[in-house]
Amino acid sequence: MGRHSLPDAYAPEERGEASPRRRRRTIAIATLLVLAVATGAGVAVKGGLLSFSESCEDSAVRLSLAASPDIAPAVREIAERTRADEVKSDGHCLDVEVVARDSYKVAEALTSGEAPDFQVWLPDSDLWLDRAKGLGTGTPVSPSDSIASSPVALAMVPSAAERLGWPEKTYSWAELVATTLGTEKVRLGAADPARSATGLLALTSIGGSSAQQGGDSDTRVAETAKVLAERMSDSDAQVLETLARSGSGAEEGNPKRNQAVLISEQAAFAHNAEATDSGRLNLFYPEDGTPLLDYPYTLVDGEKLTLTQSRAALRFMTLLNDKGARAVFARHGFRPADGSAEDTVVASAGAKSPQPYATSAAEAPSAKQLQEMLGMWTITVQSARLTTVVDASGSMSTPVPGRGQSRMDVTKESLIQALTQFTPDDEIGLWEFATTLDGAKDYRKLMPTRRLGDPAQSGSTHREKLSAAFAGLQPVPGGATGLYDTVLASYEEARSTYVKGKFNALVILTDGSNQDDDGISRSALTARLKELADPERPVPIIAIAVGPDADREEVAEIARITGGDGYEVSDPAEIQAVIFQAIMTAGQNGRAAQE
Repeated sequence: MGRHSLPDAYAPEERGEASPRRRRRTIAIATLLVLAVATGAGVAVKGGLLSFSESCEDSAVRLSLAASPDIAPAVREIAERTRADEVKSDGHCLDVEVVARDSYKVAEALTSGEAPDFQVWLPDSDLWLDRAKGLGTGTPVSPSDSIASSPVALAMVPSAAERLGWPEKTYSWAELVATTLGTEKVRLGAADPARSATGLLALTSIGGSSAQQGGDSDTRVAETAKVLAERMSDSDAQVLETLARSGSGAEEGNPKRNQAVLISEQAAFAHNAEATDSGRLNLFYPEDGTPLLDYPYTLVDGEKLTLTQSRAALRFMTLLNDKGARAVFARHGFRPADGSAEDTVVASAGAKSPQPYATSAAEAPSAKQLQEMLGMWTITVQSARLTTVVDASGSMSTPVPGRGQSRMDVTKESLIQALTQFTPDDEIGLWEFATTLDGAKDYRKLMPTRRLGDPAQSGSTHREKLSAAFAGLQPVPGGATGLYDTVLASYEEARSTYVKGKFNALVILTDGSNQDDDGISRSALTARLKELADPERPVPIIAIAVGPDADREEVAEIARITGGDGYEVSDPAEIQAVIFQAIMTAGQNGRAAQE
């Protein structure tokens, strides 16, 4: 590779009003720079202003950067040029190793607190930062500005695009997907929204667009999710491999081949660069806006970096934002960080006027919207397997203020109502617990965890039997809260009966703290749960503290060991909503079981 000169200082160009997201990140950058200047030689913050006699090999500051696989080649090219041109930071040559890693895998590792072997992370989307932060117990991350972008769009093989009127005909997200999956019968593929920012952003855009149409938008989105799940790929790279490889009748008629895929503009650019004419893709850009992959430059576990590493990381960030770097990104099919369209990029990716490829990007969905959509995906696409464990101690007979019912009565009603939201393929079971409930045991299994649609005795179904079991729950007079033994026993069974391909979880409802002094201790329980928890076979505990006497923090700390969390309801009537919120959160944190 030839030598190219990279500017030693960074002067940002005027690009109009910055978005709120970019303004927030600019503040983050300024903070990091101030900290660097405050603790070192401020005169050298631009880099290269101090000269050292040592060779680059001897004095180089080395960094490892984990980048999303799509942008890793471009960043690696810039890193190699930086090394070849002996670009310096505080007199030290920069030696940046770029490794390609899937963003979802990095986010999961950081959430778990796993010690990273890299100092900088470049995921393809902001959403992974929210997931990596998780419950605030993992490895800390410090995001800065985006260094590139790429809009999410819908790509089609030419024959399918022509049938839908490309490029003259424009659609909203909801209209485009409905037409694709409706009378046109275009086979549509997507990457798993639990693993792909492209897939989740597209699905969220479809959901928002459907809501604008009115009516039962949730049902329409759920139906779309079901169809996408049938042709789902694990990653963005794999979804491209599902496309018809040519315009031949045999290829396009092959039911295993997709004619349309939800991908980024950059992915279409890379595909078209290697495809023949009949295998090239045309891009539809929905008129209600396309969300952006935004590639935020992120420091990882910044407090553990040396001053030299921190400043070198910031130095490399400025290089990724300069004019020469933007040219490299454009050659690889990326837009600038502000999302502005560049004709050579979009034309090669399959865009053509009057498709609205140059309009402003859609407003980025909130973390809450993404969480809700991923939760919907988890519930809709993956059947649930839940074991419900209900506190039957005497305190559950306490009246609920303003209701004229006991905690147990309201809890039962909420569980019966929640049961109606699950499908016949979902599996649900029921345990109850109180001290010495079943001999020396604090727990008793009332209903096995089975499919709700399975037949039961007397011509009924498991759903009907389970509903009756919920209705029959009664507080045990004098019974105390045997929480720890119950958590361990129910978790051990849930783990041993784990079903691959389903969302496995343990739902524990309690109105008090552990009161069994003869049972397992809290420290022994947490140690055992740490041994049992397996990321490859996740069974998060969803712990719900009911009423003012329950200790939410206690159950939350126990639940978090398994990838779950604790929740608090002052009114048991809220239990139904909390269960679904918890499932969504578990999905957002990547705890759903994978196929």
